[in-house]
Amino acid sequence: QARLIEAIDKTNLVAALGPAGTGKTYLAIAKAVDYLRAGTVARIVLCRPAVDAGENIGFLPGDMEEKLAPYLRPLYDALQDRMSPKQIKQMIADGQIEIASVGFMRGRTLNNAYVVVDEAQNCTYVQLKMILTRLGFNSKMIVTGDPAQSDLLPELSGLGPVADRLEKMDDVSVIRLKQADVVRHPLVAQMLDVL
Repeated sequence: QARLIEAIDKTNLVAALGPAGTGKTYLAIAKAVDYLRAGTVARIVLCRPAVDAGENIGFLPGDMEEKLAPYLRPLYDALQDRMSPKQIKQMIADGQIEIASVGFMRGRTLNNAYVVVDEAQNCTYVQLKMILTRLGFNSKMIVTGDPAQSDLLPELSGLGPVADRLEKMDDVSVIRLKQADVVRHPLVAQMLDVL
C-alpha cells in the first residue's frame, strides 16, 4: 500500500493489481479526495465497467442512471469514508465529482482530473486502450483490478496484458499487491487460499 501511494504521487498513470481486500480502490479514491481538496486537480472522475456477475442489467428497474447505480455503489462507499454524503451530492451536482460507466468515456479528454478506473479486470483490452487514451493535461489515472476475479471470460479481460505492456514504460507505475497485503477481515486472506 505504501508503494501504491508513492506511485500515485510520483507518476500520472498507475495500475494497481491485486486480490480483493488489498485497498486498491480505497487508496485510489482517498488520494483522489486529497488531490481535489488541495486544488491539485479540478475534478474526480470515477468509472467502472457495467459488467454483471451473473445478473442482467436490463432487468434492473429504472432509467440508465438507476440501472448503473448498483455497479457504481462501491465507489460511493469509498468516497463516503472520506466525506459526508451531503458533500458528495453537492460535488456531483457541481461537477467536481463524476461517477460513470466505462462505456460513456469514448471520445472524451479528461484534463485537470484525477481518474480512477475501478474493476478494470472487467474491461476488454480495447476498452482499456480507449480509457487510457482519455488522459489529458494535468491529470492522473489510477487503474485498479484483480485479473484473477474477472466477470468476463478469462481470454477477454484486458487488464493483465495491458499491465504487462505498461510495466515496460518508464513514466508508468504498475503495483502488484499480493495476498499478504489483504487488509480486510483475516478470513478474506484465508478464503483466497481455498477458493
